[in-house]
Amino acid sequence: MSGSSEDPRQRLARNLSDLLQELRVALAGVQILFGFLLSIVFTVPYQHATTLQRGAHLIAVLFAVISVALMTAPAAWHRLLFRQGQRPEILRVSNTFAIGGLVCLALAMSSTVFLLADVVLGNWPATVACVLTAAWFGMLWFALPLRQRLAVVARNSIRSVP
Repeated sequence: MSGSSEDPRQRLARNLSDLLQELRVALAGVQILFGFLLSIVFTVPYQHATTLQRGAHLIAVLFAVISVALMTAPAAWHRLLFRQGQRPEILRVSNTFAIGGLVCLALAMSSTVFLLADVVLGNWPATVACVLTAAWFGMLWFALPLRQRLAVVARNSIRSVP
């Protein structure tokens, strides 16, 4: 519901609820990736991993950890500032956290693809796979929505010209 019958307070509540629900969905993926990355260290093949593979693994783990921190921060902010009249600030900061969390998740996924492709295919194909993965996430999660946002802003600014 985003019609005119919604007052600013209701809109803030809905926007915050929408954001928290979106983060719940994204967090499931991050948690699965994080569990997978943590379990790798305890496998026999990991003991034979190259320095590059271990580095890629560590980078993937760190980006996953940062992603979890950023994506759970809005819930903490909401809980700690509950009923303090801080909903606009919570929403503003949480939106930034969510976007940062998605960036880190894309980097964690790309690093994981590099790690797996390096084991299976070798360094050069792994680099290509990592770059393509990062580009794919960048396009789907950032470039296309930002392009749409700019198009809407442009349309609205054309309509508002007297």
